[in-house]
Amino acid sequence: MPTLNVNGTSFDVDAEPETPLLWVLREQLGLTGTKYGCGVAACGACTVHIDGMAVRSCQVQLQDVAAEEAITTIEGLSPDRSHPIQQAWLELDVPQCGYCQSGQIMAAAAFLTDYPEPTDEDIRVGMTNLCRCGTYNRIKAGIKRAAELS
Repeated sequence: MPTLNVNGTSFDVDAEPETPLLWVLREQLGLTGTKYGCGVAACGACTVHIDGMAVRSCQVQLQDVAAEEAITTIEGLSPDRSHPIQQAWLELDVPQCGYCQSGQIMAAAAFLTDYPEPTDEDIRVGMTNLCRCGTYNRIKAGIKRAAELS
């Protein structure tokens, strides 16, 4: 039985090796903040961190995640929404429908690690998650505000 380190806790999971990490997180661990969007890694709604790197969990198979790798979901980013990206999202009321926002937040948190003072162009090129509502200007503002809060 594979073991996963998710949000600082070890879990033994019972799933086929080729099962996408997304479904293990949602169905076995009950971490439903990670969303299913497209299933082909195009939209980013399923973004989580593996050892701090943003990945699209719909395309990561269980067999490709080592027990010692730290997986962080939206539920584990901050227990009290104190992460700067979460603070900025709340302050600026970034989401519209909200469906993609956990993936946007996870992608933005990892993005800010590499681009602590991002330009508009950095954000345009680096943030590849899709938002059906088109809140890209609010997402950009949220990322810039989070950079100020960091």
